[in-house]
Amino acid sequence: MAVVVGRCAFWRACRVHAVDADRACRVTYLCTRPGCVPDKVSACSRLSGGVAATRRYSSDSSKEELRVRYLDGEDAGIVVLGINRPKAKNSISKNLVKLMFEAVESIKKNNKVRTVILGSLVPGVFCAGADLKERAKMHQSEVGPFVSKARSLITELGNLPVPVIAAVDGAALGGGLEMALACDIRIASNTAKMGLVETKLAIIPGAGGTQRLPRLIGVSLAKELIFAARVLDGKEAHGVGLVNHSVEQNDSGDAAYLRALELAREINPQGPVAVRMAKLAINQGIEVDLSTGLAIEEACYAQVIPTKDRLEGLAAFKEKRSPHYKGE
Repeated sequence: MAVVVGRCAFWRACRVHAVDADRACRVTYLCTRPGCVPDKVSACSRLSGGVAATRRYSSDSSKEELRVRYLDGEDAGIVVLGINRPKAKNSISKNLVKLMFEAVESIKKNNKVRTVILGSLVPGVFCAGADLKERAKMHQSEVGPFVSKARSLITELGNLPVPVIAAVDGAALGGGLEMALACDIRIASNTAKMGLVETKLAIIPGAGGTQRLPRLIGVSLAKELIFAARVLDGKEAHGVGLVNHSVEQNDSGDAAYLRALELAREINPQGPVAVRMAKLAINQGIEVDLSTGLAIEEACYAQVIPTKDRLEGLAAFKEKRSPHYKGE
C-alpha cells in the first residue's frame, strides 16, 4: 500500500495541461487506494468533465511505457519522464528507445522547459538495463544497430540544453546506469542498486559507460567497478562520487524523486538562458584544455549579455525584489 501511495504522490505533483486531460485520467490507476481516489478523480473530472475510471498499475500499452508530464503552477517548466515497464523492470526495449527519442526531441524544441527529471513509475526499479528477452530474439545483425541507437538516445539525453536530474529510487544496472550517467545530476535513495554489470554477460558497457564513469569518479575506480561488475547501494555510490545525493528511502519508495523535485524547484527561478549557457560551457569546456575552455566560457557569456533576463536581474537586485525571468 505504501508504494502505491508513494506513486500517487509522484504524479500528484505532475499536474498536466487541459489539452492532456485524457492522458491524465488514464494514470488514475496510481491512486486506487483509500485517501488517493478522491483527489485524482476530482482532478480528472475537472479536466475532462466526466468521472475518471481507474485501472490496474500494470499496462500492456506500448505507448504507456514512458509517461511524460509537464508540470504547471509554481512548478511550470519542470518536465517529468517516468519509465513504466513493470513487467520488464523498465528494461530498455526498441519501443522505449523510440518513445524516449520522441520525448527528448519535443523537450529540445520547447523553450519553456527549464528542468527535466528522469524517474521511474515502477517500485524498486529505475532501469534494469537492456531488455535481454528482446535482445535474445534479435538476429546478430540487429544487435549492433540497436545498441548504436540506444547509445545515440543516451547521448541526446545528455545533450538536452536544460539540466536533467536522474531520480534513482531502485535498481539502475547496465544501460540503466548509463542513462543516469548521461544526466547532469544523479540523486539516489540509499536502497538503490547501481552498477555497470555487463562483464557478467561477457560484454562491455556499450552506451557510454566506459567513458562517462571514468570521467565522473576517476579512471582507476571506474575500472575496478566495471571489471568486477560491482553493484553499489545509494550510500556507497555517493561515497565514490557517482551520485550527488543519497537520501533515506521513505515508505512510499519515492525519496529520490522528491529530492529531485526539490532541486528542480531550486533551479527553476534562476535565469533560464543563463542556466542553459552554464550547462553548455561546462559540458564543452570539461573536454578541452583550460585555455580553450575559457574561450568557450567567454562565448557563452556573450550570449547572456543582450538578454532581457539580464536586465530584469539587475532591476530586481536594485529594487530588492525577486526577478521574473522569461527566458528572453
